[in-house]
Amino acid sequence: MKQLFRTNSLLTFLMALLWTATAQAQNTQTVRGKLTDAASKAPIIGASVVVVDSNPLKGAASDIDGYFKITEVPVGRVTLKITSVGYEDALLKDIVVNSGKEVVLDLALTESFRNLDEVVVTYDRAKDDRVSNNEMATVSTRAFNPSETTKYAGSFGDPSRMAANFAGVSGANDARNDIVVRGNSPASLLWRIDGVNIPNPNHFGSLGTTGGPVSMINANLLAKSDFMTGAFPAEYANALGSVFDLRLRNGNDEKHEFLGQVAFNGFELGAEGPFSKKSKASFLVNYRYSVFALMNSIGFKIAGTPYYQDFTAKINVPVGKRGNFSTWFIGGKSHITFLGKDVAADADAYGSENLNSRPKFNSYMGAATYEHRLSDKTVGKFTLSTSRSYQDYSSDTVVYNGTGNDKQVVYESLNQKALFKNEKYSANLSLSHKFNSRHRISGGVITDLMLFDFTNTMYPTVAKPYESQILNVNGNTTLTQAYGQWKYRATEKLTFNSGLTYLYHALSSKSALEPRVGASYLLNSVSTLNFAYGLHSNLQPAWMYFIQTRQADGSYLQTNKNLGFTKSHHFVAGYERNLTENLRLKLETYYQYVFDAPIENDTATYFSGLTQGADFAPTVIGNLVNKGKGQNYGVELTLEKLLSNNYFFLLTTSLFNSTYKGSDNVERSTPFNSKYVINVLAGKDFLLGSKKNVFTISWKLTTAGGRYIRPVNKAASDLAGTTVYDDANAYSKQQAAYFRTDLKFSYKINSKHFTQEFALDLQNVTNHQNIYQQAYNPRTKRVGTAYQQGFLPIPFYRITF
Repeated sequence: MKQLFRTNSLLTFLMALLWTATAQAQNTQTVRGKLTDAASKAPIIGASVVVVDSNPLKGAASDIDGYFKITEVPVGRVTLKITSVGYEDALLKDIVVNSGKEVVLDLALTESFRNLDEVVVTYDRAKDDRVSNNEMATVSTRAFNPSETTKYAGSFGDPSRMAANFAGVSGANDARNDIVVRGNSPASLLWRIDGVNIPNPNHFGSLGTTGGPVSMINANLLAKSDFMTGAFPAEYANALGSVFDLRLRNGNDEKHEFLGQVAFNGFELGAEGPFSKKSKASFLVNYRYSVFALMNSIGFKIAGTPYYQDFTAKINVPVGKRGNFSTWFIGGKSHITFLGKDVAADADAYGSENLNSRPKFNSYMGAATYEHRLSDKTVGKFTLSTSRSYQDYSSDTVVYNGTGNDKQVVYESLNQKALFKNEKYSANLSLSHKFNSRHRISGGVITDLMLFDFTNTMYPTVAKPYESQILNVNGNTTLTQAYGQWKYRATEKLTFNSGLTYLYHALSSKSALEPRVGASYLLNSVSTLNFAYGLHSNLQPAWMYFIQTRQADGSYLQTNKNLGFTKSHHFVAGYERNLTENLRLKLETYYQYVFDAPIENDTATYFSGLTQGADFAPTVIGNLVNKGKGQNYGVELTLEKLLSNNYFFLLTTSLFNSTYKGSDNVERSTPFNSKYVINVLAGKDFLLGSKKNVFTISWKLTTAGGRYIRPVNKAASDLAGTTVYDDANAYSKQQAAYFRTDLKFSYKINSKHFTQEFALDLQNVTNHQNIYQQAYNPRTKRVGTAYQQGFLPIPFYRITF
């Protein structure tokens, strides 16, 4: 009876708290920001900024420095309309206003093409807040708003997993957030933050890829960013398939604000604010620590506990009227231990009973930038940056006697030890000039000094009774990029983008010259036609150049030193149409011809550099030459409804084919050729408590064709006592189709001075068994199948104040 009384009292208290939160008066917040010219970064004076759905109408005008402030905006989702003489109107929809945090926007307007006596065209892409930040991008570019990582089910608050919902992207792998675009390897993605090319920004990142299980990029700290899937502008180089151009937001420069969060990515604390009330200088800091590690430390033991933590900081300091200095830092470390004795007899998605593995991963990256307006039409930027990634891996072979729960470890023997260190120091100088509303040019030079230290030793086994040093080298090299771009608005309907980039790699003494061109034509007031072409080049991973091939006399020879760039011609055509004010249709088709991919020189095999990134560990092969070929082609459909009438949806469909040829000249599917990907996302908001609190239900469904794999050769595996693949039939077998559906419930409470968000993300609600991998178990002499994540409920809580 006493326990029942306590339970009822707790329920009564929670109900009273909820009623109090929903019954109080309408809460408001400040919406403010800065308006600048998109090309020259000059402040826009006297622009009108209006909250179009407010009653009575609320708005403000930008001051002499481009700043505007609108106070007492009711919490919820609002739309801003921005107008200024000589500039195209901008319409920003779905801006989330919470009571616990000010909305601070950094907005750029495009100079109007037309004169007052010219005909007015009623549709303009600048009015679409889904348009990219980069004005030189013509096609295959999607604006990425960080709020989408929490709005949609199944995203884990991870930008990479959110991008997997976009057309052309395949993310049918629950274990990692690899971004596979149009059949290209995830290693062909370029990561960039605030104009700086960065290494893999994920915990437990593996060689030969750019993904990982947990992201170090914190969506709470991002501003509007760009995601590009092909034929991208000339400023982006050393990337074959896609670009994720992220931007860190500045801290609040007028008010101190704080954040606390518990989610899949960890326990999180954040703070931001001004250094003083006398300047616009601001700071932003955030720290996260693994939820699983903390649970393990208080007694909830988990086999293979992932330990990870990361820290992000940014400082922004205006310098006079024309300059701005900023510096940022992101650092993270992670490690995990998989013990074979903790794994079931059948193959497991994250380990094998015959292997102890201990991966460690540390990484940091940071930059300092000074940007200066040389005139009202010219802006220059200079950035110094550095990054370091450290990957340490060791593994043991585990031998047992007995079976099932009675199995006993007979011995454990070290079979591999690897250490990979990469450091980079970069200087980036860029200049942009706007001649007038028709012509804009930009260019720059990026120089990277790269230092490396690679060791990878395989110790004696039954199959190879000798020690093998795959890698044992340290040194440095440079990569230099120079580029120029020109945007020409021939008429109000027709726009051309063009550019040229040059790359030189000192280690291999190889260079690449890459032209880029694009055109956009407004067919009528609601639709546009786009076309783009780009020649793209991608270096091989640094360690690949130093792979050692064992010679007959027992000596070693580095046989990949002369490898150059993998290259591709990428053609894209697209059509966009605004079906209604909030509903958009987008259709794109593309063809990508890949050439100069690494393949084996002295043996006819399946291998190609285009297959790298399919597994956690890279395929280590010497004697490679740039003679491989491949092709990717397909069609993509996007149907998107922005949030209006309290609901939204996103439908993307990709139909494609991705093939390659190794040195055996046999055309095969790449391991990323799933043939099709379909994503359906939808959500509905229910406004409660005078419309200031929001209950949201969101849903996601993903289905994709199974990936092509290398089949296990059972007979050869029996003889070798380890997994041996049937490479003669590599990537000829397709796994079963991938299917997963997620459901998310969230509730946001806007109190007077703080906002709380509660959510429950139900991952794979049907508990569908999607195949992860197959592997041979030498003790049971069976080929076991490992499956991906089953049903998993993920709780979420965030408070901002």
